[in-house]
Amino acid sequence: MADYDRRQSGGYNRKRRYRDDDDQYDRRQRRRQEAPVPVRFRKQLVAIAESPLRRWADEVLSLAQMIVDNYDDEHLRSLYVNLVLQMVLEQPLKTPFVAAVVLVANALKPEAMEIVLERLAKDLESAIAAGQWTQVKLYLKFMACLQCSLEGDGVFPLLEELFNRAADLQTASSEDTIGTEIVKIILLTIPYAMVSAPGDCKQKAAELMEKTDIIASEPHALHALVDPYYTKSNEDSPTASASVLVLLQKQLQAEASKDWELACLPRPWQMSLADVETQDKLTNARKHAIPAISIPANVVAGPRALFPEVYLSVYAEQEVESVPGTQHVASSLIRDVLVDTINGLNYNRNATARFLMDIDCYFADGTFVKRATPFDELRNLAGNNRSTWKPEDVAVDTVFSQLFQLPTPECKLVYYHSVLTEACKLAPAAIAPSLGRAIRYLYRNNPRMDLELSYRCVNWFSHHLSNFGFTWKWAEWSDDAALSDLHPAKWFLNGALDKEIRLSFAQRIQKTLPEAYQHLIGPEKEQDVPDFKYKNPDTPFSAEGQQIGALLRRKATDEEIQPTIDAIQAQAKDQALDPVVTSIDVFVTAMCWVGSKSLSHVLACIDRSKARLIDAGAASSAARAQIISSVMAYWHSHPGVALSIIEKLLNYSILTPFSVADWAILADSASHKGSPGAALAQPHIYEAIFNTVSKVTARVRQVVGAPADEEEARAKEVADMTELFRTINDALESWAAGSKDELMEHDAGSETDEALIRRWGQRWLRVFRRRAAVEAAFVAEATKDKMVVDGENGSA
Repeated sequence: MADYDRRQSGGYNRKRRYRDDDDQYDRRQRRRQEAPVPVRFRKQLVAIAESPLRRWADEVLSLAQMIVDNYDDEHLRSLYVNLVLQMVLEQPLKTPFVAAVVLVANALKPEAMEIVLERLAKDLESAIAAGQWTQVKLYLKFMACLQCSLEGDGVFPLLEELFNRAADLQTASSEDTIGTEIVKIILLTIPYAMVSAPGDCKQKAAELMEKTDIIASEPHALHALVDPYYTKSNEDSPTASASVLVLLQKQLQAEASKDWELACLPRPWQMSLADVETQDKLTNARKHAIPAISIPANVVAGPRALFPEVYLSVYAEQEVESVPGTQHVASSLIRDVLVDTINGLNYNRNATARFLMDIDCYFADGTFVKRATPFDELRNLAGNNRSTWKPEDVAVDTVFSQLFQLPTPECKLVYYHSVLTEACKLAPAAIAPSLGRAIRYLYRNNPRMDLELSYRCVNWFSHHLSNFGFTWKWAEWSDDAALSDLHPAKWFLNGALDKEIRLSFAQRIQKTLPEAYQHLIGPEKEQDVPDFKYKNPDTPFSAEGQQIGALLRRKATDEEIQPTIDAIQAQAKDQALDPVVTSIDVFVTAMCWVGSKSLSHVLACIDRSKARLIDAGAASSAARAQIISSVMAYWHSHPGVALSIIEKLLNYSILTPFSVADWAILADSASHKGSPGAALAQPHIYEAIFNTVSKVTARVRQVVGAPADEEEARAKEVADMTELFRTINDALESWAAGSKDELMEHDAGSETDEALIRRWGQRWLRVFRRRAAVEAAFVAEATKDKMVVDGENGSA
């Protein structure tokens, strides 16, 4: 009743609004107030060139006029300078358009360009000193777009000084990567200077390219390390000569012979015939000198390790080019600006996907075909000498080039997954066919790709399907479902289906597959909780296993469990079995069964049994291997769960990285219930080793920068990592060479199986040799930097 009264009283005491009074309410519509100039300027500049319905020249002229008319507004001037340079870094696709605004503003009021150049020079100098080479490249591109309004040779003296630093670095070491990065930046800057001032810079460009040819004409010494393909000894890699630097040098030389046509680059500073007066002002605008920029004698690599880049395209084997071929300079220029956009906007996948869908707005007319043009129609366009480049294919190709970058991509792998997912959601009709052709290319080339990239592909493929109902045209690959488990195509299918089940459940995935695939998902995968083998009375140690399971379930103490362990060990001795190994198998299997409800349950079991497991693992290497074997055997139908438990055992120091490597690579075939070397063809085994190595290297990178008083701990971590890589390398060399004892003694089913196992060994070996080289280089560089810092601080 009280509630009723409160509700009623609230209605009677409401205040009447002033306008509710008919006598006082003014029904005339209020005049809409216009937003302040800085707000309008920011909104228009941020959205420049985004709409294909607005002419570039009109947008540029409107923004420049807004700056000139309100130049006395200090807030607007500050916003103008900050926003221009912010957009250069965050939205590289719009750099020519932002530069056009500055150029037109200069033609109307020269002071508007002076303040931008002052800030640009300061920020560029800071970026060079800090080794922020991506920022250096973006600033130089922007400066090159202003070339027509720069005094003298404009940006070219600065490029020549940068080249001198690169030449010194290359002379000192052929494996230097800073010098090649600087040369790449120089080559990517030249085209923008040429479109800004086409008739003034040809000689300077020719002279500079003659110098860069010395460094850019030969593949880098580390090129083979990052090649995405690992072909057999009698095959050539598709990307053997596809060094980004080599291609760029050749493309610019070809472009110079065509009088710097650069047809793909926009020229928004070129006004229409109706704006002849503005064009005349642009031509006769005041030229400015670039403020002094100091380049240090010793340039640094910066926060991210630099490696040679290889040009990879997932549309390389098509009868009609749907992306620019490597003979076109557009392939390098378009990809470069898209890569900078993708990696620069890694905090906003939705904005990134939107930019990728709209790339045709930011390049010259005729560069791309209309969006969502079917691939079959490209043949007709090719016959008419028109562009056949699909904007969707170019966008997807660029994302895959980053997803498959070696040794590591610039952003997290899941970010690139999410960009492709968002792009599919934005334009499903356009992106889905492009992705389909990319997937088929990757599947065909899976056997000759680097194993780490094949694994990334499996992860992306399964993750992507999970966002779209797990639907795919599996019937295309039905014949491969019957191949040997050692075949790379079967490895891909097994890995993808396992990942899909982890992201969903077996019954759902089965419904999406044709009949030919049903045997790959056995009935045991439908069980969320595997059977406890000791419930079968015919299983050895059945009674003891059930007894330990019951004790663990009621959280019994070690003293209560010990008599049962003693009984198992006594029986094992009588049967000539290893007592410790046998008791560990029973105990760990029971622990997995008790903890099978959830990860938190098994963690609780591990935590309560930590001391017993550590003591057991310390007994022998066989005991440590048995812990892993028992976990993997119980969860054999759900290897993802087993790998999570093994990771937790590593975190608790119950297992060591060496024990995981020993079990996966060195252990005999009985540990994996297969023929010798078969473990190398199982995706989850590779995942176990790769994750373990990643955990070790992450720890080393963390302690390398530790204070000097932790030198002993740092040295131990580095030594352990080095020893781990040596152990893995020695084991894999035997498999790769076919000299492994188990392989030689085993009566292989066929020579083909032996060749496949050797090939798996070679692919594994390449991955971990590269990881070892990368980590060794990181430690050496970090140690060198630390010695320099200590020396500057006066320490010994």
